[in-house]
Amino acid sequence: MCGGPLSSSILIAVRSIGLVTLVVRDYDEAIRFYVEGLGFTLVEDLPQGDKRWVVVSAGQGTSLLLAQADTGLQQARVGDQTGGRVGFFLNTDDFDRDHARMVAFGVHFREEPRDEVYGRVAVFEDLYGNRWDLLQPARA
Repeated sequence: MCGGPLSSSILIAVRSIGLVTLVVRDYDEAIRFYVEGLGFTLVEDLPQGDKRWVVVSAGQGTSLLLAQADTGLQQARVGDQTGGRVGFFLNTDDFDRDHARMVAFGVHFREEPRDEVYGRVAVFEDLYGNRWDLLQPARA
């Protein structure tokens, strides 16, 4: 039930977000980009009739479910799932290493790396145009 006071049993049951769906044009090109280009791990690639269950992970925390668009509405959203805003944040413990590897792969960065109070960051686009931050959080 939405809108009512939260009970403690609801708060206890919710631990973390396990998956976030990212609508993609093609499973195989998306797997290649996220695994080879961004350094993700392919966790699952299971056939499900005419679809596949494809999960990639950047490490601990939330993973991405790559969902191939199969309707006109879904295809229209590929690359613009957040209305042009940065919608995804890829944290790293070594910004320069990961930035260099991504540039060598051909990842398009929209800006030069910059230092902010929250860390070292640069906005990049995935193969469809979704905007991401590559972020090395500032040390506390």
